Amino acid sequence: MQVDKELLLKVAKLAKLKIEGDEDQVSADLTKVLSWMEKLKEVDTDGVEPLVYLSIEQSVARQDKVGVHLDRALALGNAPDADGKYFLVPKVIPQD
Repeated sequence: MQVDKELLLKVAKLAKLKIEGDEDQVSADLTKVLSWMEKLKEVDTDGVEPLVYLSIEQSVARQDKVGVHLDRALALGNAPDADGKYFLVPKVIPQD
C-alpha cells in the first residue's frame, strides 16, 4: 500500500500527531510498515491457538481478606499536601 500525502495527513489528524520535517520520509516509512503487515498476512496460522499469555506462568490472585492497614496519619505524613483525610493533588483537566 502506497501512502500519499493526503492519507498521511488524514492519519496524522486522526491520531492527533503533528508531523514535523520531511513528510516524504514519513510516508516512505509508513509504507514500509504497512508492507511488513501485508507480509504477515501471508503467514499460515491454521491450527495455531490464539496466545492469551506471554509465558506459561499463571497469575495467582491472593484471597481478598481484611488485614492490617496503614494508619491514615502515617500514610499522609509525607504527603506534600493533605487535608488530614485525603491527599490533595492539582486538578487535571484535559484540553482539546
